[in-house]
Amino acid sequence: MLAVSGEARTTTLIRKSAERPASAAGRSRLGDYTRPIAREQRITRDRRPAIVFVVSALVVAGAIGAALFGLPVRTWFDQDRELAALDNELDEMESVNAELQHEVDRLQTPDGVRVAAREELGLIEANEQRETIAGMPVVPADLPDGWPYAAAEQIITIRSTGAP
Repeated sequence: MLAVSGEARTTTLIRKSAERPASAAGRSRLGDYTRPIAREQRITRDRRPAIVFVVSALVVAGAIGAALFGLPVRTWFDQDRELAALDNELDEMESVNAELQHEVDRLQTPDGVRVAAREELGLIEANEQRETIAGMPVVPADLPDGWPYAAAEQIITIRSTGAP
């Protein structure tokens, strides 16, 4: 319907009333989307495949999580243990190097050279005599059987054990 007044033209649209039927009282406008669907009208009547799919998706997600988090953490701990072992080895090597450097410094003095030559090469200076004393020979402990040797075996046994 057109209403003309002066020079301005206006159009009026008649709208339907927003009244709801009496049967819709207390229902939401999303009622068709939120109400349960009857089993006969469902796309799939059985929920087992959906449950199997969800469980398998969770297993795959757990495996991916373990691969992305679990394995790197384990590798990190292994590397940490290996690094600690290498640090200990480095400390030992540094202490050995320090001892060797101390020995080198000592041997670079005239007294150090003289002591090393005396110990390792047997240097004898003027007016010195060298005497070598050999250690006691090893006494055989397997003596023949018989009267004088039995007493000697007992003496050897007692002396080697250190008993008085």
